[in-house]
Amino acid sequence: MDICVVALGKIGLPLAVQFASKGHRVVGADVNAAVVDLVNRGEEPFPGEAHLGEKLREVVAAGLLSATTNTADAVSRSETVVLVVPLFVDGEGTPDFGWMDDATAAVARGLRPGTLVSYETTLPVGTTRNRWAPMLEEGSGLRAGEDFSLVFSPERVLTGRVFADLRRYPKLVGGTDRASAERGIAFYEAVLDFDEREDLPRPNGVWDLGSAEAAELAKLAETTYRDVNIGLANQFARYAGSIGVDVDLVIDACNSQPYSHIHRPGIAVGGHCIPVYPRLYLWNDPEATVVRAAREANAAMPSYAVDLLAAAQGDLTGVPVLVLGAAYRGGVKETAFSGVFPLVEELRRRGATPYVSDPMYDVAELEALGLPAHRGEDVAAAVVQADHAEYRSLTPADLPGVEVLVDGRRVTDPAAWASRRRVVIGA
Repeated sequence: MDICVVALGKIGLPLAVQFASKGHRVVGADVNAAVVDLVNRGEEPFPGEAHLGEKLREVVAAGLLSATTNTADAVSRSETVVLVVPLFVDGEGTPDFGWMDDATAAVARGLRPGTLVSYETTLPVGTTRNRWAPMLEEGSGLRAGEDFSLVFSPERVLTGRVFADLRRYPKLVGGTDRASAERGIAFYEAVLDFDEREDLPRPNGVWDLGSAEAAELAKLAETTYRDVNIGLANQFARYAGSIGVDVDLVIDACNSQPYSHIHRPGIAVGGHCIPVYPRLYLWNDPEATVVRAAREANAAMPSYAVDLLAAAQGDLTGVPVLVLGAAYRGGVKETAFSGVFPLVEELRRRGATPYVSDPMYDVAELEALGLPAHRGEDVAAAVVQADHAEYRSLTPADLPGVEVLVDGRRVTDPAAWASRRRVVIGA
């Protein structure tokens, strides 16, 4: 097949490489000329994705993957178009479709009869049928379901392990009509491989959800569930801390029973997915009080962590505090909705002098993000914000002068910090 993948980001590029690794001819379209140039040279434009570097070099060298900034032209030469363009949400939870609208308009300009179009970006329910179908029809003069096929098939992978997740999780497909669904199913069966899993109610593979709306809701539901679960864990942790109980022991005990699946509490919920998709769900269903309460509970955790620091340290006015970790999670060089931003803001609000360090970012990169980079200044306290593997071996010798450590991820060794005040969430 000839395939076009629109947007060569941290999901789109591994997808393009996966499709090409199955022997298909793939063109990746992206508005960033620097990314396009790197891909055409077989060089990965971002670090941290397992096996991407070697797989990218192989498919580019084989002539199976190339990149371009001309989306319409790439679409005009393709049988299938897969869009993985970012969708943003503002502080009120309103989706910003700007980038996706632009990409859809470009796809429409190149769309030809017989093409399958698949949206993988997580969307509010109804978007594929009610927004993208009319835009594609207007821009191309073609009719969805008659002249071209249209499906929604959400990406369900985690940055850093995309190739493994593509094999492990069923690929969900929902068409805007029956024929479109069948085209979508056939496409994904041709470009993906699946691990055998005995724990699923039906064989692992491509699953037909029956409609685009069902597939859209499935992605919102599975990610919103995680936010709600973490919100509940955080509330358990805050109460456990108030009564001197270790919430980790409690959660371990609960999860020993097969009907309990409590997640772990933490200082922040970050990334492109879990903080965002519940707000997309609330945009569809504003009366979902449980979802709204969980989102508010999770958003309050950075401030709660500063409460714990103040309780252990005392007045924070003028106190230099080092925030360990700018990334939203360990091992990933990404700050989307990272807890570092509200944490720094709250420390400043309390009068502290915050600094930030991260093993994956240099000083210039941190400052470009608007963060106060640590340049070796003396600090009196530290807060672990990201669970980087490097912090597991952290000791007081690494942070001279630090008398209080708030470990918001429970990643440090309690024994190593026995001589200092180490505070965790939920104990």
